[in-house]
Amino acid sequence: MPEPRTTSAPPISEPAPAKVNLSLRVTGRRPDGYHLLDSTVVFASIGDTLSVAPAGHLSLDIDGPFAAALADAGGVAADDNLVLRAARLLARACGGVPHGALHLTKRLPVAAGLGGGSADAAAALRLLARFWDIDAAIDLAAIAGRLGADVPVCLGLATARMTGIGERVERLGARLSGYGLVLANPGQALATADVFAARQGPFSRPAGDPLDPLDWRNDLTEPAVGLCPAIGEVLATLGRLDAIALGLSGSGATCWALLQHEEAAQAEAAELARRRPGWWVAGGRVL
Repeated sequence: MPEPRTTSAPPISEPAPAKVNLSLRVTGRRPDGYHLLDSTVVFASIGDTLSVAPAGHLSLDIDGPFAAALADAGGVAADDNLVLRAARLLARACGGVPHGALHLTKRLPVAAGLGGGSADAAAALRLLARFWDIDAAIDLAAIAGRLGADVPVCLGLATARMTGIGERVERLGARLSGYGLVLANPGQALATADVFAARQGPFSRPAGDPLDPLDWRNDLTEPAVGLCPAIGEVLATLGRLDAIALGLSGSGATCWALLQHEEAAQAEAAELARRRPGWWVAGGRVL
């Protein structure tokens, strides 16, 4: 790991794409309270961006349309921010001093079911592994697992099946890559813990085929709609699109629609944003 330095070298950047749960089954609960999941996850060409420039110490600056929301949620404090925690854990793993001027452009809504914080932390690990020239023997996945249940899957940026509490990640290939995605959020944050607490009924069996739209469902949809009725309106609106499938991502409140082509997704998103100015809407593709 290079020593801290201050130079005029340009910053390097790393995307932090939105994590979209096409399916999320709650299959059990551990004695420690963590829920067991079976989830099909894709990543969108929509997300935050993290960059780093040479500096003698570690710092983080945040801008973008949701920077203020992140601050209101308490996500920018030095001790709590996942980006800084990721940097410190990585530096500790390789025996160095964390350094670099990090800059996060926050485009994803906060507490929205898109794994924004986890995506940012995973981006920090990938970015700083390059910036610090980290030895390939350092296990980034193990560090990711210490940061949160969603961080390991976000590290890989590939369509995957998450099981356990999220620590088991199985890549599923590129069959869904290139499909269009419309993401829509009614402009309301939703706490994951509250949604899980509101879930009732038996646990689900694992999915048969994680890539089959007929096998996709989100067990958190009913409790999420109960806590945030606007989600039902978003799902009904997306249901009027010519979509292959649609649903709730994570614990919400963001919903998604999978379309055949990125161009169609972008056009539908632009029209939806025009008709629903209070919603956050974005169109893109599956990476």
